[in-house]
Amino acid sequence: MRTTDLPTSPRRHGADGTVPLRHAHRGPAPMTATVEPPADATAAEARRAELEGQLDGYRRELTGYCYRMLGSSFDAEDAVQNAMVRAWRALDRFDGRSSLRTWLYRITHNVCLDMLRGKQRRALPMDLGPVSTADVHLGAPLAGETWLEPVATGRVVPTDLDPAERAVQSESIRLAFVSALQELPPKQRAVLILREVLRWPAADVAVLLDTTVAGVNSALQRARATLDADGRATPVAVDDEGDKVLLAQYVEAFEGFDLDRLVALLHEDATHSMPPWPLWLRGPEEWKAWNLGPGAECEGSRLLPIDINGSQGFAQYRPSGPDGRHEPWAVHLLEIVDGKIANITYFVDMDHSLFPHLGLPDHPDDVAA
Repeated sequence: MRTTDLPTSPRRHGADGTVPLRHAHRGPAPMTATVEPPADATAAEARRAELEGQLDGYRRELTGYCYRMLGSSFDAEDAVQNAMVRAWRALDRFDGRSSLRTWLYRITHNVCLDMLRGKQRRALPMDLGPVSTADVHLGAPLAGETWLEPVATGRVVPTDLDPAERAVQSESIRLAFVSALQELPPKQRAVLILREVLRWPAADVAVLLDTTVAGVNSALQRARATLDADGRATPVAVDDEGDKVLLAQYVEAFEGFDLDRLVALLHEDATHSMPPWPLWLRGPEEWKAWNLGPGAECEGSRLLPIDINGSQGFAQYRPSGPDGRHEPWAVHLLEIVDGKIANITYFVDMDHSLFPHLGLPDHPDDVAA
């Protein structure tokens, strides 16, 4: 349910603006008189209608905030919908002492805290156990709420940003950065997102989080120290033209299942993982050995480029259907460092929910022209 679908407040008068008058005497049918609503009531209704019209304009940036906080695109959209409903119900109590944006962020932040309470942090396979080898049995998949999830860039990064700001926001939904964020306590996570990604003044963050400016600065300092020690949140230099060439080579080699050519595109210590399975591999030769074994079922796949987590990824369709029809299988998210692939995460769509959630078609030929 979108805010534009929410019911409007019931009017206090009839459709024609009349209310019945009661009379003490008996007689003909009750008379009616036209009664104009009080001026303050009319103004209040107009103000509410104006605010309702503005709510949905904040959905995308709020979804981005929730995704960074929760590490799940599904949870992020649920959180924003919950926040929008709460906001709609409370609009009459919005007194304008803060901006509508700040008020919505406060509601949304509290929804995120409710959703985080009692849950373990979402992770990637490298966070949960030691590296494996290609001859290890894949094992049983873990529950979906164990894992970080990818997100379509267009769902969380506003399109009307200037190029520099868009680059900052895109970098802040990079999978490695979101994974590192999950290591932080919720307050530090929120402070870092608000201060360094969304560029809020410390005073505004203090108001939103019911703390002091000194408390905000202290939390930011601790959060930054944790991320600096982690290393995953270090910005990656982007070479747009070089990366485009590398990605084109990756597609051609993967669709041709040319493993030697694929190996040549990888760093010596490149990592590979396949949520929802906890197994992960390191190094081109282990990756090649895997694809000569269980991964051989990917031969003949097709890749569809998608804009995901601030970069270009690929939706993989395997020829596993009737008569070799290509069917949704996994979403590839690559991290490129210094002109080679440093990490590939294959998000396998085990329950057939990820592809429709990302707006992907059932078949690679079904893309709208």
